[in-house]
Amino acid sequence: MRINILTLFPEFFTSPLKTSMMLKAQKIKAVDFKIYSLRDFGLGIRKQVDDRPYGGGAGMVLRVDVAAKAITQIRSDDPKTKIFLLTPKGGVFSQKKAFKWQSKYRSITFVCGHYEGFDERIRSLVDGEVSIGNYILTGGEPAALVIADAIVRLIPGVLGDDESPKEESFSLAIQNSKLKIQNLLEYPHYTRPEKFKNQSVPKVLLSGNHAEIKKWRDKMSVEETHKRQKDENRE
Repeated sequence: MRINILTLFPEFFTSPLKTSMMLKAQKIKAVDFKIYSLRDFGLGIRKQVDDRPYGGGAGMVLRVDVAAKAITQIRSDDPKTKIFLLTPKGGVFSQKKAFKWQSKYRSITFVCGHYEGFDERIRSLVDGEVSIGNYILTGGEPAALVIADAIVRLIPGVLGDDESPKEESFSLAIQNSKLKIQNLLEYPHYTRPEKFKNQSVPKVLLSGNHAEIKKWRDKMSVEETHKRQKDENRE
């Protein structure tokens, strides 16, 4: 897979892309990152990329002509890439989308906004829009990293055990004779020491009875999911 990122701040990605699974994925050639600096496509001696908004208002807005030059270059370099604009107006990213994009796309490009926002006409230059939640960031860079991480770790070989993603939160599903429950949170994990202060590892996990352990884990996944839903409803 190839992931392109168009940004005003290429240095934002230097450390994260050289760390942990992102680094491993590149070493095993599972993914290739290319960072494009929006400033390279800026206008004039000062490489201007933004301007004051028509109609007045606070802040500066990214120019459509500058974005168009950059996106044209990316499509020329990588004709099959799918380009997504990172914006609060986009559909919220999810684990389901992570699986879908990882299997469907061989190349993805993220366009990171900044400042007050971007010219509305930039929306016509991309293939889709995506958000990571109902809150505002200073720019699209953190969101690009979040989505890239979620996708890259699903590429076969990156985690080491390709079964691992199937037992995680939002991927977990329980099937019994009556129904199938999907998108559950993951069950609790424990390791040594067996006892810590007044907290002990649940006895079922020490039993060696795999059928009972699975029942307990399924039950806990449902309970954890319901607890989160109640907490969210109280906010």
